[in-house]
Amino acid sequence: MSSPATPMPSLDDLIAEETEVQLARFDNAVAVDLGGRIQRRGLAESLPIAVEITKGPDVVFFAMLPGASANNARWARRKRATVQMFQRSSLHAQLRAEQQGTDFNARYALPAEDYAASGGGVPIFVRGSGFVGTATVSGLPAVEDHRLVIAALREIMAEQG
Repeated sequence: MSSPATPMPSLDDLIAEETEVQLARFDNAVAVDLGGRIQRRGLAESLPIAVEITKGPDVVFFAMLPGASANNARWARRKRATVQMFQRSSLHAQLRAEQQGTDFNARYALPAEDYAASGGGVPIFVRGSGFVGTATVSGLPAVEDHRLVIAALREIMAEQG
């Protein structure tokens, strides 16, 4: 991965990324492939992460790597809920709240035990179809969680053409 000092992207960067990173197709096999890619990288780099991939509202892939805890799984679930609510990355929600100087959960009247504005939850889009699922990582700093998901999505996107 990159260093702990990975720069925070801007909201414009995140919006451009969501427009660019769109798959040609997404089904259960692609969801498992995506989760497996993140899992393998996490194992290779000894990352203490939880990985969750959904298709629609259904969890298709979940893994807790060595060093991850039930708390990481809870964070992944909360980040996923944020992505599903807004169809934007949870890092986008985090940055928007920080820039507005607001508490994310209070602003949208969302219970903190169910929603989190912290990087690592990424919407999955299919070209021509829109929002179809989520990919979430929890266990690293927010930007690192986000970047890990984006890197795996870019790999799949490149292979799909």
